[in-house]
Amino acid sequence: MAMPNVKPVPERYRSLTPNLVCQNAAAAIDFYKRVFGATEIERFPGPDGKVMHAELKIGDSIIFVNDSMSKLAPGAAAGTSNPMYLHLYVPDADTIFNRALSAGARVDMPLQNMFWGDRYGKFTDPFGQQWGIATHIEDVAPEDLPRRQQEFFAKAASGRQ
Repeated sequence: MAMPNVKPVPERYRSLTPNLVCQNAAAAIDFYKRVFGATEIERFPGPDGKVMHAELKIGDSIIFVNDSMSKLAPGAAAGTSNPMYLHLYVPDADTIFNRALSAGARVDMPLQNMFWGDRYGKFTDPFGQQWGIATHIEDVAPEDLPRRQQEFFAKAASGRQ
């Protein structure tokens, strides 16, 4: 039962917080600090010294990171594809994207100006986590999106992208 006057979502959180399970959480945390300028809020080691729970702030958002703790939930591994990815808005997508590549990330989708108004690209970090990096560069009217989408895919199909 909830205590009176206690909020159901703690003060610094939103309703949804991604939790990244990694094979080497300590190295992943260092990567996120170096690439995204993440601030480490807290880190709790497990009995085996692995990261049982860590909390990072990237921009105005919180993520959790921990080591895989069992064979039932092995987490992402380097060189594998994860069925979900994190979409991160940043002031300068090119700088972050290039910093990630320099730190060992692999390009999944090169940065480009997209029909919906973002400069956007995707990479997989050395720990198997996929990231979509974006900077919003243009406000596009909803009625213009279908035409722009069609033009974008027509260019891509013709190889002019």
